[in-house]
This record gives sequence, C-alpha cells and structure tokens, in this order.
Amino acid sequence: MTKPTEQLEKARRYERLEESKAVDGERPLFHLTPRVGWMNDPNGFCFYSGKFHLFYQYHPYSRDWGPMHWGHAESADLLRWAYLPCALAPDTQADRGGCFSGSAVPLPDGRLMLAYTGVQEAPENGKAVQAQCVAFGDGTDFEKSPRNPVVSAADLPEGCDIYDFRDPKAWLTPDGRFQMAVANRHKERQGTILLFESNDGLSWRYRAALDSSGGIYGQMWECPDFFSLGGKQALLVSAQNMRAKEGFHPGHGSMAILGSYDEKQCRFVRETVQPLDEGLDFYAPQTVLAPDGRRILIAWMDNWQYCKRTPRPHPWYAQMTVPREIAIEDGRLIQRPVREIEALWRDTVRYNEVTVGQETVLPGVEGRLLDAALTVRPLSGPCRFTVTLARDQEHRVVIEWDSAREELLFDRSGEDTCQDIAHIRRVRVEKREEALSLRMLLDRESVELFLNGGRQVLTAVLNAPAAATGVTFASDAPALLSVEAHPLGASPSDD
Repeated sequence: MTKPTEQLEKARRYERLEESKAVDGERPLFHLTPRVGWMNDPNGFCFYSGKFHLFYQYHPYSRDWGPMHWGHAESADLLRWAYLPCALAPDTQADRGGCFSGSAVPLPDGRLMLAYTGVQEAPENGKAVQAQCVAFGDGTDFEKSPRNPVVSAADLPEGCDIYDFRDPKAWLTPDGRFQMAVANRHKERQGTILLFESNDGLSWRYRAALDSSGGIYGQMWECPDFFSLGGKQALLVSAQNMRAKEGFHPGHGSMAILGSYDEKQCRFVRETVQPLDEGLDFYAPQTVLAPDGRRILIAWMDNWQYCKRTPRPHPWYAQMTVPREIAIEDGRLIQRPVREIEALWRDTVRYNEVTVGQETVLPGVEGRLLDAALTVRPLSGPCRFTVTLARDQEHRVVIEWDSAREELLFDRSGEDTCQDIAHIRRVRVEKREEALSLRMLLDRESVELFLNGGRQVLTAVLNAPAAATGVTFASDAPALLSVEAHPLGASPSDD
C-alpha cells in the first residue's frame, strides 16, 4: 500500500482535530452523522472483515457542500458507529474535481474495492466531466488505480452524456464477474441506468441500458442499486426534477422499480414503480446484503431543495436514516427499522384500546428518543386522529390521520422556524381494515414514520429544541388507541 497523499493526510489531520469540538450527547443516538463537516450520499455500504462499513460523501472542511471526499465509519450492529480515517480525497488527475458517490465490493483475496465517480474539468468548456474510478485497499487505506478512470466517455453508448454520468454500484456475480450499474442522462430517454461488465474490475465493457425515465419519472436518475429480492429484481434510483404523480412529490425523490431480469441477456423488464419515502428528507438510498440474508437499506436524511438553507447548529451537518430491513410483500417493497434497534429499548409501556377524544397524555410515551408502535381504529365513524410530538408551549410537530379521506398529514411548521423550506407533506394512505398502524422512530433531531407495517414511510429532520419532548393524542371523534412505546437509550457499556 502506498503512503497516503498530502491531500488525504491533511483531511485526516483536520477531522481528528475538529472532531473534539462536538459536544457529548449532541449527536443522534443511533443515526450516523459525519465525523466533522458536511455529509450527503451514503457510499460503499458493505459487510467487510466482520463489520458493516459505510462510506459517505464528505466535505470535512465545512458544513456546506464542497470538494467531495469519502468519509468512513464501521459498525457491528448498524446503530453504533465508529469513525475510521477519511478514505478518499480528490488528489489525482482523474478525480481532482471530487470523489463522487459509489460503492464497495469485498474481493475474494481479502481486499476491498471502491468504485466511485471521478470528476474532471473539460478544458474546452470548463464543465465537469464525470467518469468511473476504482481503488483497492485493506478497509482503511486505499490505492487508486493508475488506470483511472476505468470507465469514461469512450465507453458510453451513443446519446449518453459525459457530464451526467455517475454513482457506480458495483458487485461480483456468482461466477466471479464484476458488474456495475451507473447513472446517466440520455439525450432522448433522459434518466438512464447503464450496465457495464468486467473480468478484473479494471477493463470494462458496456452491456445494456437497464431502464430509463423517458421523462416520466424525473429528468436525471442518480445513485442506482440493483439486486434480487423476494422473487423480484429491484432497481432503486433517485430522480431529479420529479413531477407530483402516483405518490411522488415534486422535486428530488427516490423510487423502487420492481420487475423481472434475464441475467444472460441483461434485460430488465419493469413491472411496478413506487416511492421509497414520502416524507421530506430522504435521498440516495443504498443497500447491503447482510451475512444473515437480510437486505439492509440506508439513505441520506436531507433534501437537495433546501439543505443549503437549513440551520447549522453543530460542528457537523446532516445524518443518515436508520438502517432499514427491506422485503417484498404483496408485490410491494416494504421497510422496517433493523431489528437491532430492540437492544436500545428501555422501560417499555403499553396501553390497550384507550378511548381518545380530547387531548390525551399517556405517561411514559414522551421524549425525543422513542420507538412507539400505534394502532388507531375509529370507534363509531370517520375521525381525524392527531399525534403531536416534539411539543412544549411554543413548539409542536403534528401528524394527523383523516380516516375518511384516507390521508396522512405531516406538519413540522410548528417548530417555530423562520426557514423558508418545506414543512408539510400530505400522503394518501392505503386503506387497511379501517385502522391505521403507525410506528414512530424519534432520535433527537429526526422522526421516521412507518405506516401499516412499513408499506409507506415518511422521514423528516426535526429542528425543534431538544427540550420540546411532549407527545399528545387527540381525535375529533372517538377512536381506540393501542400503544407499545419504548424509550431509547445506550447500554451502560456504550457510555
């Protein structure tokens, strides 16, 4: 392994120094934040050398987006993360404009291969040219291939764009071939996912276009993931400039495209499309196949439409979602928090079929570290049932289920913020036996809502002050509420 470059050593020194400025107890309990500075897309989510590794888009020198590095953390349980040194810095001719998003592949010889997008400046017009690069290492230190970029403009089929060509998701096939799904913007089909293949991870050839937007689901597709799950083939993409339709909100959003796949012909046939998260803050999901066979998903918990305008109260900015187990049920991709979360449960309280009308407080169901499963059933007719959380005299976040309209409202405008960002989301809730099942997962500055067993999910960052801990329930018509709530805390060995 060659000695780290001056740029990489500089980043590593800086992050070690600045990390000490974070206040104890200020970070989320179980959501990964950057060691310092800025974080966006998860990268290189893998299981390597006995632990889960997660890399991420990283600008250590500022809490704003800047020249992209790769941050790095590892975990044995997907909840408690230990930081490792910065893995990549923009320090070669192939990536001097940034080391953009990508993936990681554990190799049979014990090494870990990183596949990432290297950004270069085109001398003729000054625009950022994107191409795919690789690096090999021991899980901490990595050596970039002298052949970078290994997939460039010369490898693209006709009609593809050299400026929107990024985010390689690479894997090894059972027979030892490398494959890589890469996002591109085609001049006619717009967002398109291209498939490349290699025998050694260095010499690649184009095989097929897996699927395209056609301008229907956004204009550019990013951050692809491609895997089999529950008898289906899943293609995950994050789309730019979506229009509101079929459960998708306008702007940037992530989707699951389910279908069938002929591996020999490299032919993917789309069957269904669904949003992955209908909340305010979710983008660029990436998955890993765990040793026990679970497929685990994690995403960036933020929004490109307003992340540059949101508060910066910490020495670091942004966080990842909770890792989620995903599966196919009734032809739909569903998500649930990883079962490891149960190790953080403390002082469980249960309430069975409490009649709720006017505002109700249930002792033990409160706080900003909480995992609570609710079932709500109208008692004699339609109701508007409200959960208010992150509450004190001045602040509140509202979740309201309108059973007649089959609609869920999420409203964080009561956080008392002055930021001109999105605060409200309304989603159509699939009807399930005249009742709503809702799991709320709170971790200091975030809430993730899992509806009806994870068939729909809403994720949002919370900016209400930490002292706003109240949780109340109300209904405009009588409703029966059952709750199992688990306050969350670290074990004594984690202190």
